[in-house]
Amino acid sequence: MTIQQAQEAAPGSGAPTTSRPAGRRSTGWTRTQTVLRGAVLAIGAVAFLFPFYYMVIGSLQKKPDQTLSGLIPDPSNLTLDNFAAVNSRISLLSGLLNSGLFTGGVLICTLVFGVLVGYALAVLEWRGRGATFAIVLLVQVIPFQLLQIPLYVLVARNYGLADNVLGMILPFAINSTAVILFRQYFLQVPKELFEAARIDGARELRLLWSVAIPLVRPALVTGVLLTFIGPWNEFLWPFLITKQADRQPLAVSLANYITSVASSTANPFGAVTAGALVLAVPVVVLFIVFQRYFVSSDLGSGVKG
Repeated sequence: MTIQQAQEAAPGSGAPTTSRPAGRRSTGWTRTQTVLRGAVLAIGAVAFLFPFYYMVIGSLQKKPDQTLSGLIPDPSNLTLDNFAAVNSRISLLSGLLNSGLFTGGVLICTLVFGVLVGYALAVLEWRGRGATFAIVLLVQVIPFQLLQIPLYVLVARNYGLADNVLGMILPFAINSTAVILFRQYFLQVPKELFEAARIDGARELRLLWSVAIPLVRPALVTGVLLTFIGPWNEFLWPFLITKQADRQPLAVSLANYITSVASSTANPFGAVTAGALVLAVPVVVLFIVFQRYFVSSDLGSGVKG
């Protein structure tokens, strides 16, 4: 740097300085890079949304048209009879209700136990905390399929919970992934907040409810979204534990419909896609509504000084 440049850059030198307007920052992206990034993201979005679009079109077609021209809806070939055909053989409303009860019970148990265990592993000091967390990590490598037969014997025979919503919920009541997620979020909460609350006389449950949970709200929503997909689409365990058709979730009912009934309908492809659309819509709506909560907040903003 030359002397003249140093004098011009020195504060109080009176020389005019050029600075960027307030509130504007250079992102480091040129116009070409921005356009290229937008094009790549658009192509990726179309690739991911195309199966869902194809399912919607297929569920509304009177006669299946699997050519490229069939991707553009023909008003004369659109109908809702496919949904009626599925509903005449299996009750879509009853299946959705059973799926909602199953998934809702799993979500409640996941949040309650996940938050409590995650808080204990992250904030509380107790002997064996590290070993307990190691066991939680170890559970991740055990496939659920290895546990299904002993779980079936335990739940169906010993507990007598076959054809019962509680029997479907119990194996999924504690989610190790949710425990790890909540633990990591609780570790980001500044310790000063807990110490200040303890000085004011707050107990641990009060700390958890009033201090920790409001700061990790994105983790709660993320845990709900990630956990929701599993039980909502779960097939094998509900299929094993439920034999009555009116107790089965929609995923199981649709599988039975596809294997035994769909081939006898006038439009098997449309009926199957109609049922799949009914099963997929709640998940899509949930993600659209709550996707903004995936962005984590600045946990350190609660500490001043």
